[in-house]
This record gives sequence, structure tokens and C-alpha cells, in this order.
Amino acid sequence: MRLKDKIAIITGAGTGIGEAIAHKFAREGALLVLNGLSGDPVRDVAGAILAAGGQAEVHMGDVAEEKEAHACVELAIRSFGRIDVLVNNAGIFIALAATEDYRIEDFDRTVRHNLRTAFLMTKFALPYLQKSRGNIICAGSEAGFNGSPGFTPYGGSKAFLHAFTMGVALEQARYGVRANCVCPGAIDTAWTRPDTGPLDEAMAKSIDDVVPLGRRGTPEEMANIYAFLASDEASYVTGSLWLADGGVTPAKGALGGKVPAELRRAPVGVLPLRHSHDGENGKEVYRIPK
Repeated sequence: MRLKDKIAIITGAGTGIGEAIAHKFAREGALLVLNGLSGDPVRDVAGAILAAGGQAEVHMGDVAEEKEAHACVELAIRSFGRIDVLVNNAGIFIALAATEDYRIEDFDRTVRHNLRTAFLMTKFALPYLQKSRGNIICAGSEAGFNGSPGFTPYGGSKAFLHAFTMGVALEQARYGVRANCVCPGAIDTAWTRPDTGPLDEAMAKSIDDVVPLGRRGTPEEMANIYAFLASDEASYVTGSLWLADGGVTPAKGALGGKVPAELRRAPVGVLPLRHSHDGENGKEVYRIPK
């Protein structure tokens, strides 16, 4: 159990990759504080972890608000006495439009939920992470490397998190605090499904052909990376941008279409995930009218 008795806060822990991180960390022995918005199924995730013998406290609140971010950190201290790992997973992907048509309110929501959450949680957790020589993992994206036409503010928000994480890693190294960023590509969550997320049918159908491995990643595959980076096995890894995009970033052309069908199958997971495709529930998703 690579995270045995480590105290971890996971924001955005109710759905998608966040749910998978929560279950993975629990299986690896971590004691958890799980955060999500009021409509997210965070309590359901915590209940499943408790039923399996793990430990999980719940903080329901918008950690883009200063008082809620502070309260989430203080819950970890009251419940467990310290913080070893902060996972800044909270974020949104809620609009499809060319930059000139991108609504200002959607830009503001993207900045608020993708940037402000990570900054506030990091700010309030760092004094405790310095004491424990803990680590921070942020949720980046291949879009932060490559840009995203139709989602330019989203890609920009992730590029901010890449630079923010590297800056924190350099700044906090003298305290023994590590900071890294996981940068997924297209993952099979609500965000990449046209019936729930901002992608239209054509874009969603093209994903598998664009990815050199010929398929989307799974939330569990991403959670495995987070578990490694959070563990002492990654003791010499800091300031890294950990690409997990199936080869999209170095690819030249639609290589995924050449992958045979038997190699496109995702690995069979072991985590009891129930909310992989619920991440947009209760959230306004905008597509520019055609």
C-alpha cells in the first residue's frame, strides 16, 4: 500500500477522474478528505470507500471561495492532524465556441473553477505540507501544451496550471515539498461525450482516430499516475508535467485510425467507479448555435 496512512485532500472528487483518484488512494491506504460542489455525488463516493473499509471525510463546498477552501484544509487538520497530499483536481470544461464567440461568463467560470480553486487550496495547504514534507498534484491537460481550438480559454487555464505547478515546485523545494501536474488527453468522462459535454458529435467521434493509441484513456488509468506521484516512490519527481494523452502531443496526423480494433480496448479496471460520466450533471454546458 504505497499511500498507507497518508492524509490526502482531493478536490472535485465526486465524478470522473476525481472519483477514480479517491478510490485508488483509498485502496493504497490513504485517509481522505473529499471535496465537491453541492450537486456532486461526493458523499456517494465517500460511502463506497467507507463500505470497503477506508476512511473518508467530506467537505461540500465551492473551493473557488476563500472561506470554503480554508474550511476544506482545516477539516483535514481537525480530522487527521496533518496533510501529506493535496490533489487539485477540481475544474470545468463547459463551452464550445470560437474565441470571438466565447461567452464572457463562460471564460469567467473557467478561470474561477480551474485556476482560483488550485491557487486557494495550495495557498492554505502549504503551511501544513511544509511541516509534513508533502506534495501537490494539479490537474493539467495536453490542451495546456497544444491549445484547443473551440476551447481556447480551457487550454489557457491548463497552461496556467502547468506554470503554476512548476513555480510552486521550485519555490517549495527548500521545504521538501514536491509539486507535479498530470496532463491527460481525452479521457472517457462526461467531458468527452456529446450527450453530456461541450463536444459535438463530429468532434467526439474523431477522438479515437486522433489519439495514436486509438482510444480514450480511462479515469482509472489517470488515477494510477496520481497514486505514483503522491507516493514516496516518486521522491525525486518534482516540477514535472506528466503527459498522459495516448501520444497526442508528439503525433503528426491521425495515427489512431491505424490501430487494430483489438488494441483499442481499454484495460479492465478494478476500481468500483459509478460516476465517470456524471461530471457535467447540474452544470450549464454551452455550444455556440449552428
